[in-house]
Amino acid sequence: ENWVQTNVTRYYPDSAQVCNDKELQAWYAESINVGHAELRHEAWWPTLATPDDLTSILTTIIWLGSAQHAALNFGQYPYGGYVPNRPPLMRRLIPEEGDAEYKSFVADPQKYFLLSLPSLLQATKYMAVVDTLSTHAPDEEYIGERNHPSIWTGDAEMVEGFFGFSAEIGRVEKEIEKRNSDPTLRNRCGAGVLPYELLAPSSEPGVTCRGVPNSVSI
Repeated sequence: ENWVQTNVTRYYPDSAQVCNDKELQAWYAESINVGHAELRHEAWWPTLATPDDLTSILTTIIWLGSAQHAALNFGQYPYGGYVPNRPPLMRRLIPEEGDAEYKSFVADPQKYFLLSLPSLLQATKYMAVVDTLSTHAPDEEYIGERNHPSIWTGDAEMVEGFFGFSAEIGRVEKEIEKRNSDPTLRNRCGAGVLPYELLAPSSEPGVTCRGVPNSVSI
């Protein structure tokens, strides 16, 4: 939010700038009326009239496309890669009372479930898809990273602000590492306990169950 606020304050210093920017207002109207047409009449949509409004809206969008997506996506293979945990399809319907298969279902639900699972070929294809979705590319750019920020913008104030944001992300990662090594936090440190790394900003390539790219990258 601090990084977004730095940008908003720089380019939209007052409410008049926000309200009079036709392109900005058209973008937000399209987001509501076209992007979420079925919800466009809901009363809970935030207004876009002040710099604080813009900061909040942009922060939410960036959060959804970066940290939230990363936490949901890049940790799914250890669970979803085992097909019985999250089968992509079932080859038999759950029978209702009176169906021909109902008695066998009641007699041994586990056997019926196993016979309903995808075939070996179907399961293998699904595992490959989940593996691909969970994999970081070698050239992934993570939040707080940007090669040559001075090329991205000629505004020295924004370059300096970005370096501040990058340093803040580095502090977040160190705090996560600190908590993961704290023996008093028994939910994330100790024998048989997995450290919490889903929101650790950086990552190596591959399936790592950590790393927050700048945006959705699948």
